[in-house]
Amino acid sequence: MLILCGAPLGNPADASTRLRETLATAEVVAAEDTRRLVRLARDLSIEMPGKLISYFEGNEEKRTPELVDLLRTGTTVALITDGGMPSVSDPGYRLVTAALAVGVPVTCAPGPSAVTTALALSGLPVDRFCFEGFLPRTGSARRARLAELAAEPRTLVFFESTHRIEAALRDLASAFGPDRAAALCRELTKTYEEVRRAPLGELSQAAAQFKGEITLVVAGASPQRAPRPSDDELRELVAEQVAGGLTRRDAIEAVAAAYEIPKREVYAAAVTR
Repeated sequence: MLILCGAPLGNPADASTRLRETLATAEVVAAEDTRRLVRLARDLSIEMPGKLISYFEGNEEKRTPELVDLLRTGTTVALITDGGMPSVSDPGYRLVTAALAVGVPVTCAPGPSAVTTALALSGLPVDRFCFEGFLPRTGSARRARLAELAAEPRTLVFFESTHRIEAALRDLASAFGPDRAAALCRELTKTYEEVRRAPLGELSQAAAQFKGEITLVVAGASPQRAPRPSDDELRELVAEQVAGGLTRRDAIEAVAAAYEIPKREVYAAAVTR
């Protein structure tokens, strides 16, 4: 069985009981950084008798077949990244896909996630959101991606690195407008955790101050209201509704609701000859 392990973002106290048990019993633990995992185990006061294997972006393609071979022989493999959930902008997706392809069961010891933590702290709407991970590294590709997202109505979540946050915020303010609300979350759950809630333009001006691991939450675009029809167009719209079987009163209400116009305005247009 492959077990995906949600690792603390920074504070070891966030480790779940199930994570502790999984690390203490797995026959193989594949870690993004084995040294960091050893420190975590020490902080949690647990022993890891299983074999530790390095599994990160640079060797993911090579190591995946090796781990799949172990899984097929009945070995329990735990996969853990430096923080958060495997596969979420971290190694894991390739191994999960390969394990499922050969019929190996995959389960999860869920835990912290920078995505949901930042959303909860942002103060922005979270009933609908989309996760965009890291923006492209080059300026032209980043600006092209942001142009595609400028009209996205859902709250957006991005990861960004310290050395690119200034350029990213500048391009975000340009593409989305400097007044778009946002929350910059850095060093989540760590000693110097900070959440800065401000418009993109203000965050861009202060970008040089932001260091560490950064999760950026940006409000979605406001829905564009349809332009108000002219009085002649309102009159025709009401007439079409009446021709379709509605009373004039119901037709006026329907047109007013569709265009978010006061009923008295629609009525005035409908009765004017």
